[in-house]
Amino acid sequence: MQDFIQRVEDCNPGEREFLQAVSEVAESVKPVLDRNPEYRKEKIMERIVEPERAVMFRVPWVDDAGEVQINRGYRIQMNSSIGPYKGGFRFHPSVNLSILKFLAFEQVFKNALTTLPMGGGKGGSDFDPKGRSDREIMRFCQSFMSEIFRHIGPDTDVPAGDIGVGAREIGYLFGMYKKLHNEFTGVLTGKGLKWGGSLIRPEATGYGAVYFAAEMLAARGETLEGKVCLVSGSGNVAQFTTEKLIELGATVVTLSDSNGYIYDEAGIDREKLHYVMELKNIRRGRIKEYTEKYPEAVYIPLETSTPVNPLWDHKAQCAFPSATQNEINGKDAENLVKNGVYVISEGANMPTTPDGVDLFVDHKLLYGPGKAANAGGVSVSGLEMTQNSMRLSWTREEVDNRLRTIMKSIHHACTDAAETYGKPGNYVMGANIAGFEKVAEAMLAQGVV
Repeated sequence: MQDFIQRVEDCNPGEREFLQAVSEVAESVKPVLDRNPEYRKEKIMERIVEPERAVMFRVPWVDDAGEVQINRGYRIQMNSSIGPYKGGFRFHPSVNLSILKFLAFEQVFKNALTTLPMGGGKGGSDFDPKGRSDREIMRFCQSFMSEIFRHIGPDTDVPAGDIGVGAREIGYLFGMYKKLHNEFTGVLTGKGLKWGGSLIRPEATGYGAVYFAAEMLAARGETLEGKVCLVSGSGNVAQFTTEKLIELGATVVTLSDSNGYIYDEAGIDREKLHYVMELKNIRRGRIKEYTEKYPEAVYIPLETSTPVNPLWDHKAQCAFPSATQNEINGKDAENLVKNGVYVISEGANMPTTPDGVDLFVDHKLLYGPGKAANAGGVSVSGLEMTQNSMRLSWTREEVDNRLRTIMKSIHHACTDAAETYGKPGNYVMGANIAGFEKVAEAMLAQGVV
């Protein structure tokens, strides 16, 4: 396995996030490869780490001042062995090949866990929508789609939203696709409810992370009621994680953005959450403004030079990292354990560094890794695809019940796989193995392609 990881490093120099994701999966599935020699013979691991296709292109557009701007666009089509590529578009200055390959690689196993027929992909651009006008964003999205449209389709690759890509961006992207293809198909998910979207889609990732935490606790005969929870981020995932936690009787005391975080010891109730949603979704404000409305809360700016994030250094029982990758390092993980946190359900993708993951696993915490805990978003994207194909729309209750059932199924698959390979309670190993086995079997059945 070390030789394999070294070869991947040699082929992908400097791609830190991608190599981190590959190493975690490779270590987890080693006993699977030992038990199934045909996987080694058919080079399943070597094939699964290589994208089936990686597209990179320029995106020229004109800003409101009449200046020509150029960004870079990407689509990583990682694996289609169990269905069309599925995964979001991310618009953020940090976007590069390494980040998108890591996200696409994780997406393969996440989608396999959902029980829905979806392969894995990811894409996006280093375009920053922050501070841009609606017209600028529209022109950028139209230029982006004018290239990527030839690589996607309802039976080929069905992108969704991600960081920087919400309902507004999906609308502009879909409008251009429809014009270029002259057809109305379910090629994108996260669409508006009036033109093919699904109820619960905006809420799905956050709700799913909470449902997964509830399943982990239920296995110990506990519930979320009365638990104090730390939530990072203040975007879509964090907002609806908070909403579902409030509904289930938990108390959320933190939210954050890239500049800092707020700590509200009294708890963020429905009224306060509504204010945050208005602040972030409509006014595009910063989380520090929360303390102007609710002065009993404290705002703590984040110093990028410090090795720890003080958000993870408060007394609590549960943590829901919902911001970005590698936001919890080893020291942050130590602080969480020190402060009594024993449930971690990841709403973001790979938000914990390897040393943090090792600490959670060594302490036998209820730790739900992102590929399992945040699979609710892509699950409801898959349900949106189904509704589009059938030309119908399910009720909110139907979609929410299906989401809860899928998260329960993912939890069951993780625990079964972990127990089968002698690691009961290890959700990291369970998620990686359960997802890998499904993809590997499909790849074997389809031959060397």
